[in-house]
Amino acid sequence: MGKPRFTEEFKIDAIKQKTERGHAVADVSQRFGVSTHSLYAWMKRYSPPDGGVIKDDQSAEVRRLKQELARFKVARTREISRVVATISAIIAA
Repeated sequence: MGKPRFTEEFKIDAIKQKTERGHAVADVSQRFGVSTHSLYAWMKRYSPPDGGVIKDDQSAEVRRLKQELARFKVARTREISRVVATISAIIAA
């Protein structure tokens, strides 16, 4: 019995499960019925050579969004404190 042959489309779909959807290599390889070694080899073969640039751009965007979220959390906390102080002043009067 020979080794199974997979189409290029099949391989790229398997790679996308890992790279675009963030699934673990072990999960993807099990779901697609291939070895983790094959999946890593396909990723090396079919991934763009400048894949690191995309990853850097994504991590920069994540970093920016985390900073923005932190600013919103601080603003929300200040607003809640202001509202509580106002309500406390009204109740005390």
